[in-house]
This record gives sequence, structure tokens and C-alpha cells, in this order.
Amino acid sequence: MANQRGKRWIVSEPAPDSWLAGYRGMTPILAQVLYNRGLTTPEDAAEFLAQRDIRHNPFRLADMAKAVARLRDAIKAGESIVVYGDFDADGVTATALMVQGLTALGAAHVRAYIPNRVDEGYGLNVGAIDMLYDEGHRLIITVDCGIRALDEIAHARRRGIDVIVTDHHSLGPELPDAYAVINCKRPGYDEPMLAGVGVAFKVIDALRRAELSNGGSERAEMFDLTQLLDLVAIGTVADLMPLNHLENRSLVRQGLDVLRSARRPGIQALLDVSGISPESVTTSSIAFGIGPRINAAGRLSDAIDAYRLLSSSTANEAAPLADLLQRLNTERQEKTRSAQDLIRSEIGDSFDGSLIFAGHRDLESGIVGLVAGRMVEEYFLPAIILEFGEEESRASCRSIPEFDITAALDQCADLLVRHGGHALAAGFTVRNANIPMLRERLSGLAHEALHGKTVEPTLEIDAKIKVHNITDGLVEELAQLEPTGNGNRQPVFAMDRAHIVDARTVGKEDKHLKLRIARAGMGPLDAIGFGLGPILEDLDRFADIAFTLEFNTYRDRRSVQLRLEDVKPC
Repeated sequence: MANQRGKRWIVSEPAPDSWLAGYRGMTPILAQVLYNRGLTTPEDAAEFLAQRDIRHNPFRLADMAKAVARLRDAIKAGESIVVYGDFDADGVTATALMVQGLTALGAAHVRAYIPNRVDEGYGLNVGAIDMLYDEGHRLIITVDCGIRALDEIAHARRRGIDVIVTDHHSLGPELPDAYAVINCKRPGYDEPMLAGVGVAFKVIDALRRAELSNGGSERAEMFDLTQLLDLVAIGTVADLMPLNHLENRSLVRQGLDVLRSARRPGIQALLDVSGISPESVTTSSIAFGIGPRINAAGRLSDAIDAYRLLSSSTANEAAPLADLLQRLNTERQEKTRSAQDLIRSEIGDSFDGSLIFAGHRDLESGIVGLVAGRMVEEYFLPAIILEFGEEESRASCRSIPEFDITAALDQCADLLVRHGGHALAAGFTVRNANIPMLRERLSGLAHEALHGKTVEPTLEIDAKIKVHNITDGLVEELAQLEPTGNGNRQPVFAMDRAHIVDARTVGKEDKHLKLRIARAGMGPLDAIGFGLGPILEDLDRFADIAFTLEFNTYRDRRSVQLRLEDVKPC
């Protein structure tokens, strides 16, 4: 029984008038938004809005000095270095960044390795380690993986391979016995929520600093770290890292500036196939345009193609790779819809549990995570979707704020081959014989966590505003909150009894809702609600609407547009 259309609106408490009066040079609407973000002093708000370059000292990361020393020795000796990445957008950007950074700082032999999702699965695996050993490599640096690969790293150590782990995923009960373990969640670092690509960036930052402080080198002096920030922005936004954290905000803001210049041929080609002009790139462009296309390679083909695109040195090299990712992304969308229908039929109409636990042999490993995410959106319950194998099955998990899925998997570690992830997203491999017991235990943990709680999709409203408040100036002022995303969402406003002068559906299969909202003495406001087309049949002249604000440019004419989040007919 999926949730009914619409969400429960939670309208933020108005900030005290005395508090609002302390803010100068901004409208009460922006001040209210900042107050809602927990920025309850003018000083906190000013720091949050300031366009500052915030980069914490990378040597505050545990084991960084040891890792940098090993990398410098390898570079001086001409030793080969393997960058071992992950197949999602964070892992691919981290791989490209680490290879580019090491090469720029003098490494003569750097090899990128990204495992195949279907044949090898996530993270380090013994087969790949043995193959790399046979090729003669004795130094591996992981990016966006490795923190839970205890057995694999122990195997590498026995074979005489040094492994430097750089990762950002949740720490397990025990750290791997690697040469060095760099993870922003280890105690001591100022920003525990960097993306995997952010941690990789800190390694290159530290390596460059070490080169400069030890007599320097022309390469280190000439190497501008800023040129890597486009990759940092893509991986950070695509991996849903929080943008209310100041270092992430700074890195992504600067990265967007680099993206808008489209200096990297692969980025230009990717923007071309996505229909995005470089100068208009935002965090939304990453979340809905760039990120999904990079992810599509690892989901349906081989992530190394996305790596090659980001590493391309010419437009001719980049164009066919971008076309490939575009085709894969279209295929990914079609397969996800079919898989959703399949899992929905597996669940049945009478589902009333606390956890969705379902799978099928016909599912492709590259889309199980997407299906899990869609199930969470539809049922607003934790979802575990399995791709059944002959002896072992792999699963992707997505969750809701009330249930930490990785912590739950930790309590089931005795039943799992491997697992890891974040509070809201994780994955695991399980022997088929353990699936019934695992399902029972996870269902019990979910029931215990959610019992007695009202679990339903909600929409946080920053403020109720009037139609005459919506001006070009307000949209320009709210742009100071950028970059927006996870942890710093775009402000959502509500309007009671909006006067609808025109309503229709648009797009394929009439999925989207197009409204025009009356403004006294001014032209109507355009509003677009993606996926809200079915609401049209319930609409009359007035409706309560929830929306974000943006500019829409058409034929060189810029106008304010409402992006509808929800509509409640009056």
C-alpha cells in the first residue's frame, strides 16, 4: 500500500521579530530561511553566506603524513601506482582526480582500476589484487572504497602490496591493516562529511604542500589545484554530501565556477549531450544531468568509460564517450521503470510491513539501487532490493531518516559476506542460505525502530509568502544560499489559495503540471510541477501550492518561475 499522493507540510516557526531586526541588508524572507537553517546569529549567517575559500589543513587527517611520504618515495623511484576506484560518480571522479593529481606531481606510472559491477562487485577484491600483483604493481591507493575491506587488504599485505586507503564511508568496528588509512570520519579532522572525491583532493593537496615545503619542485609550483575542483563538485553533489558544511560548500562553489568554464573536454561533451549550457551549470545540473550519465556507465556497462571521458584530452576523444553515456542513461531509465513494476508485483498490494525486502533473478545489478530508491519514495519505508545469484546475492539498500541502514547491517554482520555504506544508503553481499534469517532480523530491527512513529513523507516549508513577494530581486537574493543540495536544500515556500488562471498538463504522457498564477497589476507567474500531472483533474480556481523559485530563460527573456513541489486543491 503505497503512500497517497501529496505530503504532510511542516511550516517552520516564524523567527522572532526582534531576531529578524538584527539582520541588515536582506529581506525578512532570506533572514527567515537562514534562521530555519540554524543560523541564529547575524555572525553565523554572515559566515555561511560569505564567499570564502575554506580548505582545512589536509595533514589533520589521520595517517596523511605517512601516506604522503610513501607516495613521494614512489614518485622519486618511478614506482607504478594503482588508483583503485568505485563505479559511481563519486568514485569515478575521485579516480580521475587522483590520477591527474599524481601525474601532475611527477608520478610516471599511474594506472586507474575500477572494478566491474557485475563481475567483481563493489570495492577491493582478491582477484583484482592478484592480477595487479602479476602486472608488477606494489602500491595501491583506493578512492571512495576500502574502509571495510579487511580481508582483501590483509591478502594484499601478504603478497607484498602496500595499500593506502582513502575513503569516506562509515567506519567499521575495525580498521583495515593497510599502510595508511585516510578517512574523514576518523577523529581529528574538521570536516567528517567529505565525499570520496573530497578525500582524494585532500591527498593531492597534502602531496603538493609536502613537495613545496621540501625545497619545492617546478611541477608543484605550476600545478593549480583549482583545476581539480570541477571533479570535486560533481562527486560531492552526486553522492549527496551535505552542503551546509562550510568546506563542502566552498569546494562545490569553486568547482561550479570551474565547471562553467568547461575547460575539461569531457565535461564540455557531457554538457552537450545533457543539453546544459556551461554558463548555466548549477548543483541541479549535476544532480539531474551530469551525475546520472556518469553513473549510467558503471550501472549498465563499465565505469572505466566514464573515467576515460573525464580524462579525455581532446573533443574528438570525448565526443563518442559522451554519446555512449547518453545512450546508457536512456537505457538505464527504461530498465529502471520495468524493474520497478517487477518489484511492485513481488511486493503485492497487501504489503504492510516496516521494511521492503524483495528481489528477482532478472534484475540487473546496475539498477537495484535505483529501484530501492524509488521504492523508498513510493512507500516511504526502508527498502532492500536484491539481485539473486546462484550461491550469493547482492543487494542495494536505501532508507529513511528514522532508520540507519548501515547500523542495522552491522548488527547482521555474522550473516553477511561483506557490507558497508551510509545511514541512508548501503549495500551488501549475502549467501543465499542466509537470506531468510537476514530478512527476519532486518525486518525486526526496522519494526523496532519505526514502531509507534508516524512515518510519512513530509515537505519542510521555510515560510508562507504572498504572491506580491515574488520578484526578480527575491530570486537574486536567495541565490546567496548557493550551492544548494543535501543539507542546504533550496528554500521551499508555500502560498495559500493561489489564484490559478490556467492549468494544463505537459510532457510525455501528460506527466507534468503547468500552471499560471495570477498577480494583481502584473503578468501571471508561470509554475511547473514535474510528475504532478495527475493533480490536474482535482484542480479548480484556487489551490495551496508549495514551490521553489528560479529563473527561466526563453529566447533571451528571463522571468521568475515557480518549481512546484506539491499542490493541494482548495
